[in-house]
Amino acid sequence: MESTGNSSISGDRKASKKTVASSTTAKTNGKSPVSSRNSMNPNTVTALSSAHANQVMFFRDVSLGPRETELRFRLIHLWETRNIYTKTLIGQEMLLIDEEGTVIQGFVPAGRVGTFDLVAGSVYKLSNFFGCRDKAHFSVADHIAIVSFSWNSDVSIRENPPFLIPEDRFRFHSFEEFMANCDSKGDLYDYVGHMRLVNGQTLTDHIVLEEVAIAEKRHLCVHVQTHEPVMKLYLWDNAASEFCQKFKSYGRTPHVLLVTTVNPKHLGGTLCLTSMSSSRVVMDDDVQPSKDYIEWLSSNTGSANRIAAEVVTKPEKVTLEELFSYIKQEASKGSSWYYVSCGGCNSKAVKGPTSLMCNNKKCEKSEVTVEAPLPATSDDIPTTMGDGSAPSSGFGDAAGDRDRKAADNLESDDAKRSKSG
Repeated sequence: MESTGNSSISGDRKASKKTVASSTTAKTNGKSPVSSRNSMNPNTVTALSSAHANQVMFFRDVSLGPRETELRFRLIHLWETRNIYTKTLIGQEMLLIDEEGTVIQGFVPAGRVGTFDLVAGSVYKLSNFFGCRDKAHFSVADHIAIVSFSWNSDVSIRENPPFLIPEDRFRFHSFEEFMANCDSKGDLYDYVGHMRLVNGQTLTDHIVLEEVAIAEKRHLCVHVQTHEPVMKLYLWDNAASEFCQKFKSYGRTPHVLLVTTVNPKHLGGTLCLTSMSSSRVVMDDDVQPSKDYIEWLSSNTGSANRIAAEVVTKPEKVTLEELFSYIKQEASKGSSWYYVSCGGCNSKAVKGPTSLMCNNKKCEKSEVTVEAPLPATSDDIPTTMGDGSAPSSGFGDAAGDRDRKAADNLESDDAKRSKSG
């Protein structure tokens, strides 16, 4: 299934990208809900623009620098941004949508987090803000700017607003598009498909999610498919927790999965997707695109069942030399994907005569596993945005440096063992 949409708004930097507005409903003055898909009539937009030109600015007109005008928007989603290493709070990021269906990213600096009463799904009016340049990596919207809440920002919630604002908007990528942008640290797009395996388990009415083990590992792996090849989708931290909660809440086994803002990466030469701190998890009939996919799935069962998902997870035997050679090769390229650890104490693993061994002498377990990838947010070190200044344009590659050091340590351990006989 390929979702299509249009976004010809002049303020967008990538108007040709595929987007689709959710047809979940928006209410006005307590009246019957109206589909947001039909609410963006061109004549209505023109009338609104003319009537409110002096009072309200649409997202398409937002540019860089301070603004004292008024914005009206719905808050789609918000999430905390922390430094992945120090866990220091950097700020709160948001996804906002206005009456024209234009999406822009919002930001509240750390010093003002908690100052504003922000709830996902609510409609707000904002006066006084600063337009920052959108970050160079991992952007979640097409717009060139970010709306940063300033020291003098005035934010108020609008109950039963006399105008319609869509509830959501998605940007979907196909398998080919994800492949073309793999490992590029580019914009983050959304994925929708049906699940084939969840942590290696086939989808049955008796599937059990081992939440304790998932929480310890901080992630789970879902094999997903559309009419395209099966891919591995890694859900980390909050996304993994959200997946478990939604999966159990249905009272049945859901099959369709939609995950927003995923990052395409290569793992062992194979394309996979990883969630980010901005990712949301949606299943079955939660939103219109997932409903549309259910309809497509029901009429295309042949395509849906064409590939046996078990084939994708069939293990291939490799020697220790091949394993360590592969890890060193990826680390030398700066990939932040691997760590080799003991299954018992999570200590560093070393290469023994015939197997991987735990380097901790106090550990009672000898099982050693290879985990992939590192936390998806290791690449998602957020930008810093302050009043009157644009966010930084790049990100550090400390994770890659750490992997290269790990590879050097492995080589050093090999050398020491060879010298000791």
